[in-house]
Amino acid sequence: MNYFLIFKSSLLTAALTLTLNATATDTPDAPKRMKKGKWEKIFDGKTLTGWHNYLKSGQPVSDKWQVEDGAIHLNGRGAGDILTDKDYGNFELELEWKIAEKGNSGIMYHVVEDPKYKTTYMTGPEVQVLDNERHPDAKQGRNGNRTAGSLYDMLPPSDASAYKPAGEWNKVRIVVNNGKAEHYLNGKKIVEYPTSGPEWDKMVENSKFKGWEAFGKAQSGKIALQDHGDQVWYRNIRIREL
Repeated sequence: MNYFLIFKSSLLTAALTLTLNATATDTPDAPKRMKKGKWEKIFDGKTLTGWHNYLKSGQPVSDKWQVEDGAIHLNGRGAGDILTDKDYGNFELELEWKIAEKGNSGIMYHVVEDPKYKTTYMTGPEVQVLDNERHPDAKQGRNGNRTAGSLYDMLPPSDASAYKPAGEWNKVRIVVNNGKAEHYLNGKKIVEYPTSGPEWDKMVENSKFKGWEAFGKAQSGKIALQDHGDQVWYRNIRIREL
């Protein structure tokens, strides 16, 4: 038996083990696992607890926003936008929406609730909710940047086939984390962008929001659902903070 070879092999094995352990635990540039919060329902399917009309915190939500069959249903004009009582910064939001024929609505985030801003969209970027086939807004933007799932008037969805037409449920996932945002529609990532910096500033400059002092500036704020005067439904709304 060659004891020298056995001894040499043992030394090599020990050295390799130490190297692997050091790589796994001691490398300063090793990626860190992102700690995510627990999923939280922000609509219980029965009431509008946790929501209020814009600039009307503590007051009952307009009765034109109703809860029907486990969904929030906007069934008339003049209801006003509703938004969460709580602010969110980095988050992952999931929900489903269904729009009526010729309908228009939207989901805003990082909304700043302040009387000097008359509407939610003066501060909060919007994920478009739309009947692409019948609402004129779909053709009024540039290259589809006002169609369903778009970053409204700024970036179009990369895959128009992800959208389901009026009367059908669309599942949305919005991820905002550390200066980056992503929109998913029915399981497909369709929009990605920075939420601040030169690229963001250029997108704002080339949009209808040019010169709006507070648009997209906040890195934390309310989640809002838009009253655009058309019937729309939202359900299965949940969020987790990142």
